[in-house]
Amino acid sequence: MASPQTSVAKTQTAPAAAMPHGEALLNDPLLNKGTAFTARERKQYGLEGLLPAAIEGLDRQVERVMTHLDAKDSDLERYIYLIALSDQNETLFYRTVMSDPARFIPILYDPTVADACLAFGHIYRRSRGMYITRHMKGRMAQVLRNWPVKDVRAICVSTGGRILGLGDIGANGMGIPIGKLQLYTACAAVPPDTTLPVLLDIGTTNASLRADPLYLGLREPPPSEQELYELADEFVAAVQEVFPGCLIHFEDWKGVDAVRMLKRYRDKVLCFNDDIQGTASIVLAGLTTALQILGTKVTDQRILFLGAGSAAIGIGGLLVSALQSKGLSLADARARVTMFDINGLVEPSRTDLTEDQKVYAHQAAPSKDLVATIENVKPTILIGVSTKGGAFNQHVVEAMSRLNERPIIFALSNPTFKAECTAEQAYTWSKGKALFAAGVQFPSLTLNGTTFHPGQANNFYIYPAIGLANHVARPKLIDDQCFIVAAQATADQVDTALRAKGKLYPSQSNILETEVTTATRIAEYMFDKGLAQVERPRDIRAWIESQLYTPRYD
Repeated sequence: MASPQTSVAKTQTAPAAAMPHGEALLNDPLLNKGTAFTARERKQYGLEGLLPAAIEGLDRQVERVMTHLDAKDSDLERYIYLIALSDQNETLFYRTVMSDPARFIPILYDPTVADACLAFGHIYRRSRGMYITRHMKGRMAQVLRNWPVKDVRAICVSTGGRILGLGDIGANGMGIPIGKLQLYTACAAVPPDTTLPVLLDIGTTNASLRADPLYLGLREPPPSEQELYELADEFVAAVQEVFPGCLIHFEDWKGVDAVRMLKRYRDKVLCFNDDIQGTASIVLAGLTTALQILGTKVTDQRILFLGAGSAAIGIGGLLVSALQSKGLSLADARARVTMFDINGLVEPSRTDLTEDQKVYAHQAAPSKDLVATIENVKPTILIGVSTKGGAFNQHVVEAMSRLNERPIIFALSNPTFKAECTAEQAYTWSKGKALFAAGVQFPSLTLNGTTFHPGQANNFYIYPAIGLANHVARPKLIDDQCFIVAAQATADQVDTALRAKGKLYPSQSNILETEVTTATRIAEYMFDKGLAQVERPRDIRAWIESQLYTPRYD
C-alpha cells in the first residue's frame, strides 16, 4: 500500500474567489500552509509581509515541529502543543502524527489524554467540535445545522459520564471525542472533515468540577433517567435529519447508560458503542493471538472477569458469540464466563444484579475472595475491567500460574495507575509464564535473560477501522459480527515472528497498513451481508486506498 505521503488523498481546497485572504487565511486551520505558501500564493492571497521570506516544504515544517516537541518537558505539554498545531494547521498536524504513530498515539490518546481531560478547562484554547446542552432540548437539529460541514459521516458523542477510569468529569470529557476522531484519521486515514466530535452536556455529579471557576460545562447535576432518554432520542433523531447516514459512535457514557443506549438504538440507526463493542473486539483479538501461541481452542477456555460493568458485559457477550460460532450452545457459552465485582462473585443469591449481569450468575457459594474464586472456577483467562489499580496482586497472579502452564492475564483498566497490575508484576509473579496485555502500553522488560513484550489491548486497533469501513461502505447498521471480523483480522496480522516474542497485537509503527487491512475485511463482510449501501467494487482494498486522506498541500 502507498505510504501516507504518496497515496491518493482528499485535500482541503476552496475556489480561488472564495479563499480567505491575509490573516484570515493564516487563521484557517484547513487552508493554512504557513511558510509553505509559494511566492505566487503570497501575492495572490495578500500574505506578503505576513510571513518570513523562506518558503518551506511540508517535511521541513515537520522537522521544526519535532524540534519543538523534543524541547517539551512532558507528554501533557506535547499534547497541548499538538492540539494548538491542529487548530493552526491541520495538514501539518496530521503529517506529523502520521509520520510516527507509535510515538504520537500515547500522546494524543491514552494515557496522556487522561491528564488532558482532567485539566481540560485549564488548557482550553479554542473550541473543537460541538457542545449540545440539555437546555437545547427541542432545537437540537437547529443547533447541529450550525456545523459548517454537511457531509459528516461519523460523530463521536460522549456525556463525559465515565471517562477512562476517571469517573464523571462532565464537559472535561470532550477530550475523548476529539482524540478518538483524531485517531480515525491518524490510524486509518479517514478524512478529518467528515468527522465531528460532540459533547452532550447533561451536567455532572462531580461537585469539585462544578466549583472550579475554569470548568466549561453546565454546573448542574445530571437529569433523571427519563429526561436523559428524551435528550438522547432527540439527539439521535437530529443526527438522522441533519447528517443522514451518519455513524454515531457512543463513547464514555456512564456504564448503565452505555448499555441501555446501545440496546435502544443499535437496531434502529447506524451506531456502535466503543466501550462495549470496541473493547470486546480488541480483547477477542488478543485472546485469539494468545490461543494461537498456546495452540489451544477458544472452546476450552474458562474466563473470569474482575469487574461486571459495561465493558465486562460487552466483552463477555462477544466472547459468548465467538464460542457459539464454534459450536457451543448459548447456555454452554455463557457458562464459560464468570464475573466478580466490588460486591464479590456474581452469583444468583445477589439482589443487586442487572438483567445483563444475571446471565453470568452461575450457581456457586457467595464469595468476596478473588483468589478463592480463582481456585474454585479455575479460569484459564483473567480479565481486569475494574478500574481498581493493583487488584491483580501477587496472590492473584500466583494462583493463576498454579492452575495454568501459561495463564492469560489482561489488565485493561486505564489510565496507567488504574491498571490491575503492571507488566513487570505479571511477568515477575508468574515467573515469566503469563501472556499479558494491558489497556496502556507498558515497556518491554527483561527477566532472567528473557525479554518480554507486553501487548496493548487498546481499541485504536479496532474503531478507526470500523470508521474507515463505514466511511466507504455507508452501511445501514453496524452489527456485532463487524467486531468479530475486526478482531480476527487484527489477530491475523500478528505474524509468527511477533507471536514468538509473545506479542499479542500488530506493531503500532505500521498502524495504517493494519487498519486498512482490517477495514477491508469489515467492508467485505458488509457487502456480503447486504449492509453496505454503495455499489460493490471489484477490488475492495484498492477502492478503500483510493479514498484515504493524505496530509499534503496542493
